[in-house]
Amino acid sequence: MKVVLYMAMSVNGCIAKENNETPWSDAVWESYYKIAKQFKAIILGRKTYEIMKDVNEFVKIGNPFTVVVSKKDFVKEKNFVSAKSPKEALKILKDKGFEKVLVGGGGMLNSSFMKEKLIDEIHLDVEPLVFGRGIKLFADDDFESRLELVGTKKLSANTVQLHYRVLR
Repeated sequence: MKVVLYMAMSVNGCIAKENNETPWSDAVWESYYKIAKQFKAIILGRKTYEIMKDVNEFVKIGNPFTVVVSKKDFVKEKNFVSAKSPKEALKILKDKGFEKVLVGGGGMLNSSFMKEKLIDEIHLDVEPLVFGRGIKLFADDDFESRLELVGTKKLSANTVQLHYRVLR
């Protein structure tokens, strides 16, 4: 199964402010919707799921089958399931016949997937913002991965998208 991490971030690597606010430009939101709609399955952390649910974000990305990784088994809705680990989330999706999945954050989930070497590609939309405090792209953990730049794309006058392949 192909596993793709997609995130928008500030120049200093924050995916949200401390209060979970994501002040991204229209260009980044358009890019996110376009990429997310290409996936029929998405994996999220619990906080990201709750934020997206509160603002009805799932409709905007085509209502993908969603696996929420959480220590608690709390999702009991159509098209949503929970898993206790990244590997369990991938097994659920593989058993349902999905061939590719989008990992959509947050920082703790991103780190757990990287630590277990489960990410194949990373797409990063880099906004011309700096947050003094915020949620980092990857929560502090013990892992290291080398990446190969596959491509770059200018989303607007000041925003770029970076596309990386994770080297094994």
